[in-house]
Amino acid sequence: MNYIYSKVSSETKFFGNTDPIQLSEKYETPLYVYNENILRKRCRDLKGLISYSNFTVNYSLKANSNLELIKIVRSEGLRVDAMSPGEIYLNMLAGYKPKEVLFISNNINEDEFNYAIRAGVNISVDSVSQLDLFGKINPGGRVAFRLNPGVGAGHHEKVRTAGKKTKFGIEMSSIPEVKRIIKEYNLKLIGINQHIGSLFMDSEAYLTSTGNILSIARQFDDLEFIDLGGGFGIPYNKQSNQPRLDLKELGGKLSEVINSWVLEYGKDIEFKIEPGRYIVAESGILLGKVNAVKTNYNIKYIGTDLGFNVLIRPVMYDSHHDIEIYRGNATSSLKEETVTIVGNICETGDIIAKDRKLPEIIENDILGVLDSGAYGYSMSSNYNNRLRPAEVLLDADGNPRLIRRRDTLDDLIRNFIL
Repeated sequence: MNYIYSKVSSETKFFGNTDPIQLSEKYETPLYVYNENILRKRCRDLKGLISYSNFTVNYSLKANSNLELIKIVRSEGLRVDAMSPGEIYLNMLAGYKPKEVLFISNNINEDEFNYAIRAGVNISVDSVSQLDLFGKINPGGRVAFRLNPGVGAGHHEKVRTAGKKTKFGIEMSSIPEVKRIIKEYNLKLIGINQHIGSLFMDSEAYLTSTGNILSIARQFDDLEFIDLGGGFGIPYNKQSNQPRLDLKELGGKLSEVINSWVLEYGKDIEFKIEPGRYIVAESGILLGKVNAVKTNYNIKYIGTDLGFNVLIRPVMYDSHHDIEIYRGNATSSLKEETVTIVGNICETGDIIAKDRKLPEIIENDILGVLDSGAYGYSMSSNYNNRLRPAEVLLDADGNPRLIRRRDTLDDLIRNFIL
């Protein structure tokens, strides 16, 4: 094969003992490919974030919920978050014990609360209203709550999960009401958590929110944990040498703040973070095939099987993903062109990469969409009755293994009443 444009995957030896062409021929495209070694490395990056003994990294399952990946994360010593009964169920299948799971609920009904209570997981509520509902159905129960610390961060307004324009969390002015409900139902407050948004590359907002949640935590005696949230960003513009989030600097500042606060609080309570993207994004590359090349009114389009049913982030968030090019023959690309890479969905907005300057792309090339391990498959769909792709894991020795089969046509109708 001919690696036309593959600096990032070549430097990381992403494809191990195989290559994109072989994988595409064996498993077909679109295809999600994950690298176990990169996944384990990112787990270890965050486990060593701060110098505080009672520190836990909770993997946020919504980023990628493939069962085999969850098992790898668990084997690295990370615990886990859940946003739904389905995620609780998957966590248990992966081998997690109930007390290793934090259910961070949002606008759920009584049945979902009861599922989590029966499962025995730790539960966090998202509003005063939900705290009251929890107290009514589980008086005397153990509960945490999600604070909105008034500070948000993230790469797009749709993923900023704290601040003055978001549905999440309990604002700081409502803490007296929280205390009232806890007393009314004799609840045991076990923790406070927050999440300010997704994909921050500057730690200033995170450190500010940490100060805010710690100021609230001082008002409650005998907490078991404080969860500072996730949102740790990764460099999606690797081909342009975008720098990484400085974990050493962030970890040093957090360590100083946490150790000082714990000394004042008088109890070595557990501190958590809850990254999802940082753990899995860079471990995934999405492979797709070029089926057509055309020019419409001076715009060159590269038509692929990478519709937004497969990867919706560029359409939903205007997100950038670097693109690599792999070719199954020795033909070279003799020029660079500005192209727009599109999918096969019946929508004008079905765009993977717009106005991107790349080496010449030809029909039957395989494209690699980098850093697609987070919020790729987990947000995929059957829109246009397209089939969701297979997922393949490159194990620690660099060998491929199918970890989720491709949808079949029968899968499209399996829930119909015929």
